[in-house]
Amino acid sequence: MYRFFASELRLVFGRRRNLLLLAVTAVFPLVIGIALRLAAPHPQGGGGGGGGTGAAFFDQLAGNGVFLTFIALSSLLILVLPVVVAVVAGDSVAGEAGYGTLRYLLAVPAGRTRLLAVKFGVIVTFGLCATFIVSAVALVAGAALFPVGPVTLLSGTTVSLPDGLLRLLFVTLYVAAAMAALGAIGLAVSTMTEHAIGAIATVMILVVASEVVDNVPQLAAAGPYLPTHWWLSFDSLLRVPVDTSTLLRGLLSFAAYALLFGSFAWARFTSADVTS
Repeated sequence: MYRFFASELRLVFGRRRNLLLLAVTAVFPLVIGIALRLAAPHPQGGGGGGGGTGAAFFDQLAGNGVFLTFIALSSLLILVLPVVVAVVAGDSVAGEAGYGTLRYLLAVPAGRTRLLAVKFGVIVTFGLCATFIVSAVALVAGAALFPVGPVTLLSGTTVSLPDGLLRLLFVTLYVAAAMAALGAIGLAVSTMTEHAIGAIATVMILVVASEVVDNVPQLAAAGPYLPTHWWLSFDSLLRVPVDTSTLLRGLLSFAAYALLFGSFAWARFTSADVTS
């Protein structure tokens, strides 16, 4: 099992396309940081949070470079990170089937369930890697471009820098959990076709449709059940006290989507003739 997983990791991380995606995720936070630094050449101390979450992040950035990480994560969650995960997830099974290599994988006495579990594990690992790259690059860029010190949270409470960095770690893990749920959706779609491009496009259409519906006031009742609704709820970690209720609802939503679409992928993959 470990050798199989390690082999899949080498395959996914060894593809130039996937490495290019990781490079893009690394460049975006740097570009965002430089653009914001040029737009605010005379930083002033940050105050308490107010208005929307995005506006509060921008208000706090001039006073503390740590907030560049939150800006980068919230900005890249709109499209870039979902694209990165969709590409890997959509290609996971459909790509193998399209290239004709899936039949050889199934010839290995690992079983379809184990193969699917390994595929999902690699997708989660890749999404986690992409998310941490965004956080790490944004943190370094924020420290280089803006002052860094005690962190004033969105609730107006000031905490120590180590406390702020710990919250940043939890935020990064929360976003990675959201991408893991999207990875499960992509894996399920990937088992339904032999065309990786079609699977990737389908996942992105689902993401865009979810975001559009979530921003229509007349459809607000459907919001909490959409896959993207809780993605930006990590701002609950930037308040005192932490809004654990919102965080748990978000994590429960991610778990529900991962379980639902993971089960669908398993049912489809273990019963269908995916090598025809």
